[in-house]
Amino acid sequence: MFGLLFFTLFTSGGSEFLCMSSDLEMSYTFCDSTAHAFIFNLTPCSIVNTPKWKATLTWIPRSDITFLEIVFSVWYDGAEMLHWKQLLCSGTDDEYSVCEMLKGETLVEEFDIKGSRTSFPKGNYNVILQGFSDDSENNMIICLNFTMIVKQGIF
Repeated sequence: MFGLLFFTLFTSGGSEFLCMSSDLEMSYTFCDSTAHAFIFNLTPCSIVNTPKWKATLTWIPRSDITFLEIVFSVWYDGAEMLHWKQLLCSGTDDEYSVCEMLKGETLVEEFDIKGSRTSFPKGNYNVILQGFSDDSENNMIICLNFTMIVKQGIF
């Protein structure tokens, strides 16, 4: 039941299947048509009794990062359930390693994602993650659209 979710994203285009278990199925697409260098690893590929997931992210940004705002939206069966913005890099006293990266540098980060705080009813989820290099949200530097299908009842 517990598997490994691993995907390498180097081109845009059609949907890419990521993982499947008895309780979860995931895939992704990029929101834009620009090629990306991006790798994401998540274990386990399950939401049953998963207090936290281990994640590894590798990304080569297409531009310098002095400012980075992340917009995270979760849609459940067609209705927006969460819309969250977080300023990660402002250009002064930034604490994240992605801040002050130069175009072409490689970011490699490992982190935990806590899962026990969220209940997942059976259904279809779309998780959209956007990264902007300005506060007007005009210059998107990355955008991912994850599809998550929860196959069983509330966990």
